[in-house]
Amino acid sequence: MISKVPRVLTVAGSDSGGGAGIQADLKTIASLGGHGMSAITSLTAQNTVEVTRIVDLDPQFIVEQIRVCVSDIGVDALKTGMLHTSPIIEAVCGEIERLDVPKVVDPVMVAKSGAQLLQPSAVEAVKNKLLPIATVVTPNASEAAVLAGMKIESEDEQRRVAKKISEMFGVPSVVVKGGHLHGERVVDILYYGGSFYRFEVPRINTRTTHGTGCVFASAIATLLAKGLTMPEAVEKAQRFVYESIVAGYLIGHGSGPVNPMAETVKRAEIFTAISSVRQAVKMLEELPQAVGLAPESGINIAEAIPGALSRDEVVAVPGRIRPVFGSLKAYEHPWVGASSHVADAVLTMMRYNPAIRAAMNIKYSEKVLDTAKEIGLSISSYDRAEEPKDIKAVEGMTIRWGVARAYESAGKVTDIIFHRGDWGKEPMITITGKNAVEVVKKLQRIIDVMQRK
Repeated sequence: MISKVPRVLTVAGSDSGGGAGIQADLKTIASLGGHGMSAITSLTAQNTVEVTRIVDLDPQFIVEQIRVCVSDIGVDALKTGMLHTSPIIEAVCGEIERLDVPKVVDPVMVAKSGAQLLQPSAVEAVKNKLLPIATVVTPNASEAAVLAGMKIESEDEQRRVAKKISEMFGVPSVVVKGGHLHGERVVDILYYGGSFYRFEVPRINTRTTHGTGCVFASAIATLLAKGLTMPEAVEKAQRFVYESIVAGYLIGHGSGPVNPMAETVKRAEIFTAISSVRQAVKMLEELPQAVGLAPESGINIAEAIPGALSRDEVVAVPGRIRPVFGSLKAYEHPWVGASSHVADAVLTMMRYNPAIRAAMNIKYSEKVLDTAKEIGLSISSYDRAEEPKDIKAVEGMTIRWGVARAYESAGKVTDIIFHRGDWGKEPMITITGKNAVEVVKKLQRIIDVMQRK
């Protein structure tokens, strides 16, 4: 059992829709390997579209939640989020200022739906009580403008405001986030130790952005609790938020929630895919009749994780699988990003049927195709000679074009795709399936029938 784990306390409001607040904080902390504790400040009735009601908890009960967690479990870092009223801010500050741990302050003012999560009368309490005891504050451009009293429309202004907030309120570190600004890249500016640090990620055109601020602050708190420096924590937190947005859920009618568990689930799915491909490779290596079906370029078996979008999310065999002394042998153990052609085929297949996530290439053989038809496997094909010049000119586009062409011609996703080659291009058969093991089992069925003829 684990005896030492980063202990992170979040003091924030509850989001009944599960996208932000305490719910998002605890998911983030868990995903990054910490133990999350919570002191709930307010209950909100909200979804992706609106906040219909806010019920504030008694300030002394909020303090009691903090006290009992810290006195028994301890704390390595804490994060504050929604502190709706001045009495709540004052009570929380009175309790946490004595804690000698990093304090990450997310100055929550407005929900994604536009609802006020900080009473206007409480802004001064944030400035005078909360910011002076913060280790780092993480306002978006709108919140930073309120705190500094100046507008933010550019990166230079992000820098000026970050420094101004630090100097005005004595905050050692200030991150002015750029998600609310314009541009193809999202730039976050950290002012820390008298220096500026710039972090950027691509801007994503999506509505799955509910909870980004909560996730960002909670990620920083957890990473600081794990011993990272401030610049390291902010950089990793920005990337964590980006991945959470990419994997966000398009649910509800408003801003869909980000998915803080995305990386954890992705790692688990990659491990599952690696195990599946390893088992499939072992089956293939124990199938001597398959040696004659290895093309000159070698065999590869690939399996993508659910929802894969790139080759880095597809597991395959580095160096491929080739004949060695009368049997097939994998060059290396399966790993992510180890295939281009078969991985591209899989990624294209998933656009038509997300459940079909695996494929294997073998040597072209009329006998194999005839046998596949005989046992009821569906087949489609494409002609590489018909490949448009603009597709042929782009590296990696041929397979994607071919698979799409085959499926659209057949009107369905098939068990087998083949092409008869082209000038300088080896003809090939691709067997598809839900996973790598299923793919090899299809080949075994074909071989068994061929052997009986």
